[in-house]
Amino acid sequence: MGFAEELVAAPRGRRSCVSALAGRQVLRPDEVGELVERDLGTPGARELLAALASSVDVAMYWEEPDAVDQALADPGIGPRLLPVARAIASAPAARWWSSGIDLDAQVHVEMERTTPPTDRPGAEIMSRWRDETVEDERRSRQRPSDPSANFSGHWWSAPPRELITTTRARPAALGLCLEEDSFGPEWAWCRSVRATREPRVLEITGPEAWCEIVERYPLEVTLSRRHDWWRVTGWAGRWLIPDWNAVAADHDAVHLTCAGYLTTAGRALPVGEARTMLAGWDPDQTYWFTDDLDVGEPVFWRGEPEDLATWAPSDPDEVLPEPPPPPRPRGWRWRLRGLRTRPGQASAYRKG
Repeated sequence: MGFAEELVAAPRGRRSCVSALAGRQVLRPDEVGELVERDLGTPGARELLAALASSVDVAMYWEEPDAVDQALADPGIGPRLLPVARAIASAPAARWWSSGIDLDAQVHVEMERTTPPTDRPGAEIMSRWRDETVEDERRSRQRPSDPSANFSGHWWSAPPRELITTTRARPAALGLCLEEDSFGPEWAWCRSVRATREPRVLEITGPEAWCEIVERYPLEVTLSRRHDWWRVTGWAGRWLIPDWNAVAADHDAVHLTCAGYLTTAGRALPVGEARTMLAGWDPDQTYWFTDDLDVGEPVFWRGEPEDLATWAPSDPDEVLPEPPPPPRPRGWRWRLRGLRTRPGQASAYRKG
């Protein structure tokens, strides 16, 4: 199956396709059938990024898909969306969507509602994450076995949020506008991030790559995820996620490509007789397990929430909010640079 076919098979892929057709038009479920008949042409970079941001912002893994996603899940819609998906897949502005991590342009974004990373070493974070995940699964035995029962809990499958995360700068950090369930930030502090040695990066490029990771490093979370993920997918059987502690033993970081996000997130994908789902992970986002990172000083950026082209560093004379404190060393080799980061070298924090 090619990229275009994978797009129309996935909820976030379908939503990005119809968002590209809609532009600034508000999407209504009763208009989806008419909308998918439009000709997209060759979309540009700004148009594609806006469509991607729209799809990312409405991703939900703790309740039923919204009315537009439900309309797009109609079996008859996918084939009609295929010409749009092919236009996106062949667009020059979307070529980087399938690319691996750009080690020379990684940025960590910290917004008003986020907190700096913990001061604990990465190995300690990962070991504690596994212990807590296993304990959460044990405690969840007390929940009803009926997946439709009104219970909710941990619904994500990404690594722990105490780790540092980055996205690439183009030239502003993608994390400024590509954030699931975003609060629409209009400013952020950004830091450049660079590995101090060649990192071993695990790439998630699509459903097959995600399932291979789960198959190699399986961790069962049926009882703790069952109610939330049943509402999203209708699957009432066993659920697996990657054992990120085991993954961290073999890798320094894990990166989700934009194409991997669009074709994988929100799907109940088979791993043997069980299922797995990518949830709570933003496009192009990298989680860093290693402590060997250099992190630059914070640079203040402003812009419109869903338009990366509007984001720019602050004026030298602008009165700024109090900058965040330097992240405390958690075993990392932090090097706070004395010079301002140039726009093409900015960095970015993410959800704490």
